[in-house]
Amino acid sequence: MKLAELETFVVGNPPPGFGGRYFVFVKLTTACGIVGYGEIYAASFGPDAMTRLTEDVFARYLDGADPFAIEVFFRKAYGSGFTQRPDPTMCGVVSGLEMAMWDIIGKALGKPVHTLLGGRVHERLRSYTYLYPKGDENHAAFYGDPDLSAERAAEYVEEGFTAVKFDPAGPYSVHGGRQPDLEDLERSELFCRRIREAVGDRADLLFGTHGQFTASGALRLARRIEPYDPLWFEEPVPPDMPEEMAKVARGTAIPVATGERLCTKWEFARLLSTGAASILQMNLGRVGGLLEAKKIAGMAEAWHAQIAPHLYCGPIVAAANIQLAACSPNFLILESIRRFDGFHADILKTPLRWENGYVTVPDAPGLGVELDEDVARAHPYTGRALHLDMTQHPVDPIRDRRFPKDGEA
Repeated sequence: MKLAELETFVVGNPPPGFGGRYFVFVKLTTACGIVGYGEIYAASFGPDAMTRLTEDVFARYLDGADPFAIEVFFRKAYGSGFTQRPDPTMCGVVSGLEMAMWDIIGKALGKPVHTLLGGRVHERLRSYTYLYPKGDENHAAFYGDPDLSAERAAEYVEEGFTAVKFDPAGPYSVHGGRQPDLEDLERSELFCRRIREAVGDRADLLFGTHGQFTASGALRLARRIEPYDPLWFEEPVPPDMPEEMAKVARGTAIPVATGERLCTKWEFARLLSTGAASILQMNLGRVGGLLEAKKIAGMAEAWHAQIAPHLYCGPIVAAANIQLAACSPNFLILESIRRFDGFHADILKTPLRWENGYVTVPDAPGLGVELDEDVARAHPYTGRALHLDMTQHPVDPIRDRRFPKDGEA
């Protein structure tokens, strides 16, 4: 069995756009006609550039190759051009293609991927979601309003969620980290207070940040929110120096979670060896693939750390996350985009199954999902913006106030 064809889909994510502006899906087909799907989560370059890069990697390392040769493909791509170091763009391309290879392997053997990675440990997977505005709500106003967030948290708990995530700590910039200003601190504490009052002990609070603080600034913030017992404090400092994140982990009772911007076992090994985090949030569309993520989960198990696969992209990555979580003893919780409804359901032939706070692990061969190619082609992405952006200049607490005060424009 040999790989013969590659097709890439750059799909615009229609409003409300939860999960990012676009998704990059790949389709691999073998010479004998078996199809596998994957998803790339890499946003340093625009999606057209990612398409060309994916075609280059396929032509160099996969055209005519055995789809079972996962380790060989990873090592060739990881060392491509005399590199051998984590590169988010290459690792994103590798992740999507490797994911599709596993989908092919599972279909060829008639087995779900989790069976091939050690066997199912969990029958169902606890999930959480961000607090999202409703369709008729002003998004900027919603994300700045602790009372609306508390109301939405209570609604999600009634639906079955037992954990919700929110990130009220202010803007994040390419010039971070910085010290939180007093308004950031007060607002963050108020969000925690209101949401805890709304959900009581029926749900965990997951406090999200995006690496925007220094270690000392993150510790100031942690002290303000500790009384509300969050399950985690997410990516409190930039991801490039885990030694600084370790200062936060040592200085707060809140578990530190991180990893959405990291690639490969080597970057996650530094997190574990420095004590920077006890909850690892690898994204299967960026980390280097399913096998690489399984290795990271195994390392985490040896350090008594847990995994909580990250998702801010499309449902093929979600399907891969589910396969990894199902076979990992140290799985904690899975990120979902709401209940995997809306466009995340429309783009699949059979939607992911979510019920009463849990995702059902599929038994279908491969990743357990099939891309609806007609829907994908009907929603091309035509914009120029990247999947996600950061503020491009140093943050000024007045000029760049993310959440205007009452009466302000």
